[in-house]
Amino acid sequence: MNGCWPTASVTVSTKDDALNVLRGCPTVAGLLLAALGTVALAQPVTPASGIYSCVDKSGRRLTSDRPIPECIDREQRELGPTGTVRRVIGPTLTEHEREALEIQRRKNLEERNRIAEERRRERVLLARYPDKAAHDAERAAAITHVDEVTATAKKRIAELQERRKKIDVEMEFYRKDPAKAPMQLQRQLLENTEEVAEQQRFIAGQDQEKRRVHQRFDAELVQLKELWAARAAPAPAQAATATVPAASPAAPR
Repeated sequence: MNGCWPTASVTVSTKDDALNVLRGCPTVAGLLLAALGTVALAQPVTPASGIYSCVDKSGRRLTSDRPIPECIDREQRELGPTGTVRRVIGPTLTEHEREALEIQRRKNLEERNRIAEERRRERVLLARYPDKAAHDAERAAAITHVDEVTATAKKRIAELQERRKKIDVEMEFYRKDPAKAPMQLQRQLLENTEEVAEQQRFIAGQDQEKRRVHQRFDAELVQLKELWAARAAPAPAQAATATVPAASPAAPR
């Protein structure tokens, strides 16, 4: 029969009859689809929830289908349907505990960075000084540089002392009353005295610099001896192989 039925109920005997009805009557098909959608929305959605388990402060084993308030300060385990552990939930921390944890985290990070920087410095040190001869050569070069600078200052002092002799000869005429000496001559005497003192202070500073150079190289040498020894030591696998005695040949029968 062609067309749509005016009634709300339709009786079909076979699958083919139902398909023919739907093809011939879009309104019925729409009503059926709307009804199916309503039924689908009406079905409750069951979340794939787990089981939470913990041991409270009294030693009791607690289980629940949601996080357990009695174990908020301790570890909880979320279990799957088969009893396997899905995840471990740590205790809920107070603000003070979170701050303490963050402080500790920063300390650990700083310590890791310090160790990494120390290892980097060790690699640089070994690359720069592969042996004691290289280290001794650089120490000698550093000390030589300080000595050269000191020698230049001493040479300048010698020049100033020669200049001072000439000034003293001119000041001899005013020995009884140096205040009567010309201002230019007095100024030369003062400048000479001040520059000599400055050069002497510079030389004293270079002496301290020489001591600092020796201290630095001495400290490096202590560290380098350990690094050289560690580098020369055989690898653990090689050492174990070397300590295994060779098997003795079997005695002839």
